[in-house]
Amino acid sequence: MDVKKKNIDISFYRHLWRIVFPIIIQNLLSAAVSSADVIMLNYVGQSALSASALAVQYVNVISMVIYGMGTGATMLCAQYWGKGDPRAVEKVQGIALRITIIVGILVTLCSVTIPRYMMLLFTPEEEIIDLGIIYLRIVSFGLIFWCISEVYIAVIRSIGRVSEATIISITAPVLNVFFNAVFIFGLFGMPKLGIAGVALGTSLSRFIQFVICLVFSKKSKDVKLNFAKIFESNKLLWRDFLKIAIPAVLNDVSWGLAYSTYSIIMGHLGSDVVAANSVVTVARNFGTVVGFALASATGIILGQMLGRNDFEKAKAGAHRLVILSAVTGLIGGLIILLVSPLIVSGASLTPQAKDLLKFMLILQSYYCMGQTVNTSIIVGVFRAGGDTRFGFICDTIDMWVYAVPLGFIAAFVLKLPVKWVYFLLLTDEFVKWPFVFKRYFSYKWVKNITRDNI
Repeated sequence: MDVKKKNIDISFYRHLWRIVFPIIIQNLLSAAVSSADVIMLNYVGQSALSASALAVQYVNVISMVIYGMGTGATMLCAQYWGKGDPRAVEKVQGIALRITIIVGILVTLCSVTIPRYMMLLFTPEEEIIDLGIIYLRIVSFGLIFWCISEVYIAVIRSIGRVSEATIISITAPVLNVFFNAVFIFGLFGMPKLGIAGVALGTSLSRFIQFVICLVFSKKSKDVKLNFAKIFESNKLLWRDFLKIAIPAVLNDVSWGLAYSTYSIIMGHLGSDVVAANSVVTVARNFGTVVGFALASATGIILGQMLGRNDFEKAKAGAHRLVILSAVTGLIGGLIILLVSPLIVSGASLTPQAKDLLKFMLILQSYYCMGQTVNTSIIVGVFRAGGDTRFGFICDTIDMWVYAVPLGFIAAFVLKLPVKWVYFLLLTDEFVKWPFVFKRYFSYKWVKNITRDNI
């Protein structure tokens, strides 16, 4: 019995590694791109760095919508794939594409027509606003291609084509770094475009990534990027998708808007805070790479188990994955703590901004644990069984009833020092732990959400 259990454990971790390793590589490259952007924009100036950090908040919001749609698609696709129904997978993909393309068009139109009003929300500083307008207008032209690519990547990853999804995913960040270097530094005879070069590089890389998606889709023998499915109507599947995806989208958008609100709060506390926070964000992205990859793998593995009705295996797998998430969060935090002196010394910031940066990095080393554990449970475990409603309610109350009002009161009513404001904002992940674990041990997330004859 012990030998059999040991073999099952080895098989589980081997399967987990095959899924999680490519996602780690993808997340590392994405974090590396953010780091490269910050490093290169340092040469342009602190205002360009701040403008990019604020303007990209709108990209982060649409990213939350895309991620939410991708999550809805992943949950249903993983379970239908585990059930053995690839045609239902393509139908789910069509629904996700329809919604994300519409959102991409709307954000593109806003970025082209009203970018000044979008920037005014974050900062009153004219120089930063003008640079942010340039960034928004150029980067918007790659948004629709990005929407399509991300849905396709989420779908093929959910059915186990993780290596292929990773290859497609890493093309954009790698090309982004290359194009940014070309347009920022004027390589190969190109003009030096500054922040406009960053935006142009991002748009070009997303278009090329979309073309690569088309190439992989054409060669695929199972699930393809089928645009005809966008116009198909299946009421039951639409209802299932919206029931699962809408809370996931609202959860991610609510969470993303709250984080953007954090940026609004800090943006009104001065450019030193904005610049320091942009560097901290990059460090946090590196610290949570493995934890977030584990959350993605958790959703895929548990989703396929639940689709096959392997409920006890799903429970056991979830326990292992939650423990792993805590370990990865601890390690990620220690890494941030160890490299923080190098980050501070290498940042081209004012002395005041460097002092803030040092403090922020110390807090982020603790924050990693809360973020990775919550993400693995809410995004990985709960969503694998279609339990998205709890995550939406929990995060919305946590962010909008607790953290955001606390930040505004601390910054603008009590007028506390910047370091205290930042500390209070970072308590959000730990406040919700008791509620998250109570839901986890209720096992209400253990369910098969597929239908027959879709």
